Amino acid sequence: MHKNGLQVAIDGPASAGKSTVAKLVAKQFGYIYCDTGAMYRAITLKAIRAGISLDNDSEISKIAKTTSITFAPDQGGQKVFIDGQEITEAIRQEDVTNSVSAVAAIGEVRQELSAQQQSIAKDGGIVMDGRDIGTAVLPKAEVKIFLIASVAERAQRRYKENIQKGINTPLDELQLEIEARDYKDSHRKISPLTKAKDAVEIDTTSLSIQQVVSEIAKVINQKLNAN
Repeated sequence: MHKNGLQVAIDGPASAGKSTVAKLVAKQFGYIYCDTGAMYRAITLKAIRAGISLDNDSEISKIAKTTSITFAPDQGGQKVFIDGQEITEAIRQEDVTNSVSAVAAIGEVRQELSAQQQSIAKDGGIVMDGRDIGTAVLPKAEVKIFLIASVAERAQRRYKENIQKGINTPLDELQLEIEARDYKDSHRKISPLTKAKDAVEIDTTSLSIQQVVSEIAKVINQKLNAN
């Protein structure tokens, strides 16, 4: 066991409820929460704002190496900053959401951000969510969770989130976007989205957020008691 507690890796496809659940689990155990997806979104946003084409791997890799991404706790979860500027809402907009898979597929970007994530997690006491945490970033994590949910359910969740933010994208369009992201995420050459052999799979389709949190807490408590 790491000196501040366990490393908890939560992976799964887009809109499977990872970050919502990860935040609550971290809070319950007094662990740090790291949203790795937000890190990839931050780099994507910076590239879009700089007018850099998404297939310009070398320029985007440069951004990843020279950008400071920081998090600060906030009532609703956490605030995200690049180079000291808050981008919490900006990284959740459609243009970033639909471009982030391309940026996350760039080898040097993944290398850079994975190294940062490993350093954040090195002492344990962390809940980290993403696509490749249990397989590539924290392969020795004591607890690995793989969340899944049907495409229809995930599109519905994204739709509700968007409506609250005043974004009105038709449901069928969201379903197609999620299917496209699943394909890109699981077919990319570097660290594709796959379930680690020792991960516990939880299907969240018919579960409430609280039920998913309880399931994960059970797994963590078993590990803590075993230690």
